[in-house]
Formats: sequence, C-alpha cells, structure tokens
Amino acid sequence: MGVDVSKLEELLNKWQEILRLRDWDIKLKIVDKEWRKSGDIKIDMDDKKAVMLINNNPKFENMEELVVHELLHLKLWGMDQMLEGFINQVFGEDEKDLKKEFAMNQFFIMLESTVEDLTKGFLKANGCKEELSFGRLQKLIDDEIGG
Repeated sequence: MGVDVSKLEELLNKWQEILRLRDWDIKLKIVDKEWRKSGDIKIDMDDKKAVMLINNNPKFENMEELVVHELLHLKLWGMDQMLEGFINQVFGEDEKDLKKEFAMNQFFIMLESTVEDLTKGFLKANGCKEELSFGRLQKLIDDEIGG
C-alpha cells in the first residue's frame, strides 16, 4: 500500500507553520524496511535541521496525527535533552543502574503521553475530523481476541 508522500509533505508544511517551526529545514524520509515504529524525528539543533522518518507501512491510520506528534517532539527537543542530561547528572552514565533506568523510563513515559495529549489538542483545535489512531492499543486487542 504505502504512504502518500505528497499528502505527508502537505501536512508537514501546514503544521510547520501552525507550530511556528518555519525556521527549521525539515525533510521527509520514507522507511521501506520492516520497522517497529510508525515515525521518528532526528534533530540537529545547531543547524535547525530535522529528518522526519515515516514508516511506509505505519501502525497509525491518521497521518496528520503522526506528523503533528513528530513535530511536537521537535518543538520539545530542548527540554527533552535538558531533562535527559539532568537524569545523567543525578544517576551517572551506568545504563544498568536500576534507579537511573526507572528515572529514564518514567521520563520517556511522561514525554510520550504529554506529546500525545498536545497532539490531540492541536488536532481538535484545528478542526481535524479524522479519527485518532489506536494502532498500539488495537494490536493488543487483536492479539487478545483475534480481531
């Protein structure tokens, strides 16, 4: 099936404007190989460049939601890096330290839930009528009840 690249570029341009990210150079890259994620964003803060990776077979049904979600990660990148640095200062660099692992897991859970809440709010405020994606949750349901 594959994603509609021109539609993704249109959504990227629309939301780059809404989220005040016009000063960023953002490029789309479609990932054609098997990948567990629907999307990701790689960021070079110094040059204000980013590459948005989109799975050619995403678990998300709502592509606008996916684009906004990834752009919000870009918007929050500075805070993300600051908090990761703080956790490293407090707990050190040992990845096997259970306290550090706990702190990092809690941070990433909070980051993802915050980004998703903001995504839903921005979509609603901008009149998005498309149903939200239930990709991860739908897979759990399908696995449990054979949906």
